[in-house]
Amino acid sequence: MEATVKVEQDNQLQTKKKHPPGLYLLFFTEMWERFSYYGMRAILVLYLTKSLISGGLGMSEGLALSIYGFFTGAVYFTPLIGGYLTDRFLGKRLAITIGGVTMALGNFVLFANQSHAAFYIGLALLIIGNGFFKPNISTLVGDLYPQSDARKDAAFTIFYMGINIGAFFSPLIVGFLAEDYFKTTVNGVEHFGFKFGFLAAAIGMIIGQLLFNLLGNKYLGDIGKKPVGVSQNAISSEVKKKPLTKAEKSRIKVIFILTFFVIFFMAGFEQAGSSLTLYTDKFIDRTVFGWTVPTSWFQSLNPLFIVIFAPILSVLWVKLSKTKRGDLATPTKMATGMILLGAGFAVLIPALLQTGTGDTSAVKANMIFMILTYFLHTIGELCLQPVGLSMVSKLAPVKLASLLMGVWLAGSGFANILAGQLASTTESLGYFEVFMIIGGVTIFLGLILLGLSKKLVKMSAQ
Repeated sequence: MEATVKVEQDNQLQTKKKHPPGLYLLFFTEMWERFSYYGMRAILVLYLTKSLISGGLGMSEGLALSIYGFFTGAVYFTPLIGGYLTDRFLGKRLAITIGGVTMALGNFVLFANQSHAAFYIGLALLIIGNGFFKPNISTLVGDLYPQSDARKDAAFTIFYMGINIGAFFSPLIVGFLAEDYFKTTVNGVEHFGFKFGFLAAAIGMIIGQLLFNLLGNKYLGDIGKKPVGVSQNAISSEVKKKPLTKAEKSRIKVIFILTFFVIFFMAGFEQAGSSLTLYTDKFIDRTVFGWTVPTSWFQSLNPLFIVIFAPILSVLWVKLSKTKRGDLATPTKMATGMILLGAGFAVLIPALLQTGTGDTSAVKANMIFMILTYFLHTIGELCLQPVGLSMVSKLAPVKLASLLMGVWLAGSGFANILAGQLASTTESLGYFEVFMIIGGVTIFLGLILLGLSKKLVKMSAQ
């Protein structure tokens, strides 16, 4: 009895304790890394497709969109290698520094030379650097707390806000530099300052790394300095040898089924930085009181909506869980997310009918269409991505937890590559056809998933 009371008192004390200052160091490190990544991503397709005389590389839309899809897909695969090397040889702190410096160098290469060779070298450095940085920064947050610490969920919420603050401000700053501040017009020809956008992304990453390395010893101590090692990371031999139960096999099937649906969701969602960016650039009226809003600024809508609506949806899920019927099942939430994504593309139908989808249009559509599209896509993302990650962590057998989380992330990687291929077809098929195909398929699959929801819940509970 006394032991139970002591545990309860310890838990209460733990809950009242402030978060360690190391959390805020990691918050700002991740914020600047996301500033760098999303800033670079916001102008990437524009940089590739603008003509050489306008400061771009003059690529065809199809090639540019395929490259964009490959890049955003590759950043989901390299963390598997980076995580492996970190656990065994490097330690998380060193890996984060290697990744950050490599990504800063990649953006600096893009700034220093505007050629195809420099572009591919810079892109390769960004992909490699992300592989070392991405899998380690989040796990360091968890390492700050004891395994059962009640503050962990709140800590990751604070950390997640850092991601979205960086993602919100970067397109605004990088886009302004590239599309407005350093834009010049000579003899009627516009020349954009994309290279200065890449420089800003590099500087953002350098600021984050300076903070991390100068303050790391003070606020993180020895956390993350040494490799985890195979022995510490290994699962007991008894658990490894024990065969999977029927229930575990059933839950694994659910993970694979839902991953299949998520691939199509993400393929549509990731049009944000590719085909939707090009459509915004060509066909959306971005003029406000005589000033033209930079195209890349629309990339800030998603993180802005996440910051606003994520807490609201979290409260909604909690309130639903307290009702007689309970919270919505995970497959139902995910199906809703897919339908909302499709609805986001459907919103663009009036705009597409108004502007047409030729190379240019004398008529521009109101920007409210694009704002509403991003809003619906973000609410769909909030219905699907967070609950999906939670679902994998709950359903995966202990000995396959990392592997199945890798499967989930790899699904997003394949989705991004598929997104690039889909976007590249806008050059031949047209925006109307591609957007309607994506919207129609995701709504159709969302309805199928909705119909399968009860069956999947039953399989999960076996």
